[in-house]
Amino acid sequence: MTVWRYLTARNVGGAEGLAFDEALMAGHGRGQQAAPVLRLYTYASHVALCGRYQHIEAEIDIDACRRTGTEIGRRPTGGGAIVMGVGQLGVAVVTNAPTTMRPKDLLEQFSLGIVRGLAKLGIDARFSGKNDLKVDGRKIAGLGLYLDGAGALLFHSSILADLDIPFMLEVLDVPAAKLGAAGPAAVAERITTVSRETREPCTGDTIRDAVALGFCEAPAIELAESTPTDTEVRDAADLVAGKYATDEWRFQRSPQADANSSSIIKTPGGLVRVYVALQGDTIKSAMFTGDFNEMPAPLAEYESALKWARADPDALTALARRSCGDDTGLGVPPEQLADAVWQAAAQAMEHGVAAPLIEGSCYF
Repeated sequence: MTVWRYLTARNVGGAEGLAFDEALMAGHGRGQQAAPVLRLYTYASHVALCGRYQHIEAEIDIDACRRTGTEIGRRPTGGGAIVMGVGQLGVAVVTNAPTTMRPKDLLEQFSLGIVRGLAKLGIDARFSGKNDLKVDGRKIAGLGLYLDGAGALLFHSSILADLDIPFMLEVLDVPAAKLGAAGPAAVAERITTVSRETREPCTGDTIRDAVALGFCEAPAIELAESTPTDTEVRDAADLVAGKYATDEWRFQRSPQADANSSSIIKTPGGLVRVYVALQGDTIKSAMFTGDFNEMPAPLAEYESALKWARADPDALTALARRSCGDDTGLGVPPEQLADAVWQAAAQAMEHGVAAPLIEGSCYF
């Protein structure tokens, strides 16, 4: 039986929450025998967090955050920008990094406890794409990884117990924010929450015990409730002051900025627009909008598959065929969808962006 340390916290500050997760990594890594750690916690409402290598100005509306009193932070892990608060449960797993597993396999392995925890609430969540958990095609949790130089691993997840979508669109710079009044509906098509699935109001705190039990169901794992050590508290305070609360960390710039564009597809049912955001020649996000009452399932599958795909016409076409088969749900062939995505991507790349420099241990 493997015993994991189990820590909980409520209403933590943005810098403090991130710093403590990193402080837990000490003692883990190559040749070290510290017990794995599970930490389940909530942030004080609200904190806007971008991923490790993102341009914070391209992901977060800085003025809106200042106006609403929303703290701004940068995670050591990858993934997209998120809003955290009492409505979301933060998950951190710290352990020694396996040396023979791919990042995607690691994400799926460590997310299994979340999947099992959500199952206890009657929710059938499944690993999808590169770093999401979804319920019937709608995202309910995001995942990320970070490895430090010593070989310690940090797994992060944000579980949507609930979400104020209009507020999210106010403080984050996401494609749906450009849709005005239609933005919340567009987001609601792509995400779900524990509250929505259970039809009961939930917070990060109210789902924490179920998630902890989910981790206990992993083979030969027992959770032992723990408290922070004096060393961890001291190390976390040093990381707040020297890293996570500094503008040097939060507003650092990746080697090149994002580029955005869109294009239009003419279908028998009307016009469909695709929005594309690139980092280098990689599609950071894509979103289809149109006059359809319900987004066709093949189109939703293609939209999801485009995340982190290479902006190459042949690759986009192959991805469209795999996602949609012969039926896109729009009355147009998959090749036409792929061509529209490529047109938007090509327009974005005309701004002269170069391939991003990939370095460090942050995946995605």
